[in-house]
Amino acid sequence: PELNGKLTGMAFRVPTPNVSVVDLTCRLERGASYDDIKAAVKAASEVSMKGILGYTEDDV
Repeated sequence: PELNGKLTGMAFRVPTPNVSVVDLTCRLERGASYDDIKAAVKAASEVSMKGILGYTEDDV
């Protein structure tokens, strides 16, 4: 409920066996660089969302 109106997203299938794509749009309380956002997603994939969210910078 606290994210109502603050977060939208879309997921779609891609023709690969082990990869999915998510288009996530959100409003932040303060400015953030692309590198800040990548670091936050990577940190979440290693701790709080480990096993749910994966992160890679490899060409997939």
